[in-house]
Amino acid sequence: MPIKSHNQNLFDDKGLNITPKYSVDNFSSPNQHYFYSGRSSFHTTGNTLEPDVSELGRNNRKSKNSVSSQATKADLVVQNAFAPSVAAAGSTIQISYQVKNKGKNSAGFNYTDFYLSKDKNISSDDSLLGWNWLGSLGAGSSTSQSQNVTIDSNLAAGNYYILYRADALDNVLEISNTNNVLAREITITNTASGGYNPNSGYGLINASAAVAKAINQKPFADVPDLGGNNWGADLVKAPETWAKGYTGQGVVVAVLDTGVDYNHQDLSSNIWTNSKEIAGNGKDDDGNGYIDDYYGWNFDGNNNSTLDVNGHGTHVSGTIAGVNNGYGVTGIAYNSKIMPVKVLDDQGSGSYSAIANGIYYAVDNGADVINLSLGGGRSNDTLQKAIEYASSKGVIVVMAAGNDGSSQPAYPARYAKNYGLAVGAVDQNKNLADFSNRAGADQLTYVTAPGVNVYSTLPGNEYASYSGTSMATPHVAGVVALMLSANPNLSDAQIRQILAETSGNSTTQTANSSGNTTSLSYDSNVAAISSFDNVTSPWIRSYTNKDTVTSVSNPSSTEENHNNILANSSAWTQFWHDYKNSVIGDSGTSTSNYNDLETESIIEKRKVLS
Repeated sequence: MPIKSHNQNLFDDKGLNITPKYSVDNFSSPNQHYFYSGRSSFHTTGNTLEPDVSELGRNNRKSKNSVSSQATKADLVVQNAFAPSVAAAGSTIQISYQVKNKGKNSAGFNYTDFYLSKDKNISSDDSLLGWNWLGSLGAGSSTSQSQNVTIDSNLAAGNYYILYRADALDNVLEISNTNNVLAREITITNTASGGYNPNSGYGLINASAAVAKAINQKPFADVPDLGGNNWGADLVKAPETWAKGYTGQGVVVAVLDTGVDYNHQDLSSNIWTNSKEIAGNGKDDDGNGYIDDYYGWNFDGNNNSTLDVNGHGTHVSGTIAGVNNGYGVTGIAYNSKIMPVKVLDDQGSGSYSAIANGIYYAVDNGADVINLSLGGGRSNDTLQKAIEYASSKGVIVVMAAGNDGSSQPAYPARYAKNYGLAVGAVDQNKNLADFSNRAGADQLTYVTAPGVNVYSTLPGNEYASYSGTSMATPHVAGVVALMLSANPNLSDAQIRQILAETSGNSTTQTANSSGNTTSLSYDSNVAAISSFDNVTSPWIRSYTNKDTVTSVSNPSSTEENHNNILANSSAWTQFWHDYKNSVIGDSGTSTSNYNDLETESIIEKRKVLS
């Protein structure tokens, strides 16, 4: 049946006034019905197709003779739409939404568009923000989407609506088209900064405001501070959310690190275990490809041993989910569960491929949040795709910005432009730490959290204070867990947007992290990097103060390995120089009394990994 003519001018430059016209030759029967592959049906008058539905505009269409019964039509609606409540003219924002087919028939290839409007009706005066092609949707099925759209820089400040319109091409045969548009309010401001600056990004995370916004409430009332070693929880306003009953319950946070001491008194009751696996029977009971992964999996050694002997992963875990038991440390989300996934060796180094595999494992085995207190200097496609995968499955990846004091984050935190969160470190006075990598000019979802002299768990029922963006990151992972315990349906895009809107910038752009600590940011030579595919945990060495030593009771071989690495690295000379000047020099003790062996002994006693 050859097509005689086909007018493809389906819509004007704003996607409006769809007026398809067709004519067809050689009908087998003068009364036979033919259908365009969209919503409108046609009947024959001679050799010309006449529409059963008037196409004078979407709001004026009235059906004359229904060719298909209502019960067998599709019905596309937009739901769960999310947009920021405030945005600046000229800024780029992320919007998300879900299109669902509530009808009884499949909806074919369709198209969704977005407008900025002064009211809830699409008109020629509205500003087109963007559009998105969707595949076919079966009856009862849905698809979740998110994308970045840019606000016109010349747009006047004021109150607007973002309008989400399903089936924008009007090519799906639907029960009704009156439910295709959904509106969300937004306030447009004149400034283009949007609360973001290249040093501290969106600033200090605020659990009270973030959790409240996640459930459409006002920020929660202040409560008394816990004080002491829990100052970090106070700074991010976690106790305010606990008072409302949101403590991370039902949320699994995967810690991809050096492992976790899952026997620690402050962690053991908050450790995720694989309920589908029988521990120690030598079988892959759940068929996920990993034998006896009862406590997660070790992607560095390709085995099921995830117990931490380094300390870094255990310290991170305590900040997230330390039990609220009246001693030690209380985690930000103290009723969440920690999934141990070992991706770094006992010296804190690992490969991008191991980290990527750890992400896939965490997502596929039920993690809701992934903590990455690690980083490297190079982009890696394999790792980026793994983070994209996590985001697509609704899993939020929280990434340390790095400890080089540079103008932008390390990888993978730099991927926070599109997925997950990048985290910088502040001190107890909310000042950005000198070692913390900055947010950068390229706008990322970068927030800050406590990362200087943070007290948390160590293997063997020990505790210590560490500094670094590694320590800031689990504070944010904990806040995300609180948000999900309040609203489990939040997507990666929604959490990113909420945190961007509710965080507040630091009072000062930089702060010397020394204070009563002595710190050294390691260079790339500290960990033995064998290839460009390797990544090191972004560590900073910290001492609790100049007179008191915090150490594990039984120094492990891991600590000895670190000494060997230090002794053979270019960082050793600088370390000893810094140590003499800031610790021994300040105490008034003569440095001439210390030989190399005594120096190594001092380091062994005072050393705490971060």
